[in-house]
Amino acid sequence: MKRMTAQEVQEYIKNNKDVSIIDVRETEEVKAGKIPGAVNIPLGLIEFRMHDIEKSQEHIMVCRSGSRSGMATNFLENHGYNAINMDGGMMDWDGPTE
Repeated sequence: MKRMTAQEVQEYIKNNKDVSIIDVRETEEVKAGKIPGAVNIPLGLIEFRMHDIEKSQEHIMVCRSGSRSGMATNFLENHGYNAINMDGGMMDWDGPTE
């Protein structure tokens, strides 16, 4: 599984305007703040929302601590997607939120 730290993701976002970030936390958790531009698809819905995820694009998966996003990353990789897990999740994120 490909991984990036929260700091690496911040740098990546600065240098790449078309970054796809998928936040797999529950809707209530996301209300506390998410990475700007991130799309919320709760982990339990990933399988049913795969048609909404562009297969040819790279996706950074995010959750609270990195565990659920790791599961989502593995699931998507097993279905031919290019996914990267953000280790440490939002607990390690010190960048802007919306």
